[in-house]
Amino acid sequence: MSRKLLVTTGDSIDGAHVVEYLGIVRGIAVRVPTLSQGFQALGSALKGNLQAGAEMYAEVSEQTRAEAFRLMVEHAKDLGADAVIAMRYDATDIGEKAAEILAYGTAVKLKFPEAIPM
Repeated sequence: MSRKLLVTTGDSIDGAHVVEYLGIVRGIAVRVPTLSQGFQALGSALKGNLQAGAEMYAEVSEQTRAEAFRLMVEHAKDLGADAVIAMRYDATDIGEKAAEILAYGTAVKLKFPEAIPM
């Protein structure tokens, strides 16, 4: 069973203290529609259904972001992190149809305050 890792776009985790910065972690994935997907989008455009082509590219992009995110989390777990703070995405075009999607943030070790007995 894999352990849970907190990920936030914020600079901290409420209720926790950062006790160690482990460094920048990243996950990189390349979005390239398959030949079949390209033909589907082209066919939709030729039929006047630009929305269907756009939805197909959005789906490919979301799958690529999810893969980049998964790789970033894996990198953080390999370092023994409890969380990734200041998480961001970046994208760079590679040619006309491909794009590199980067998920990155700062891996940290956390300490949670002790519960106060009642």
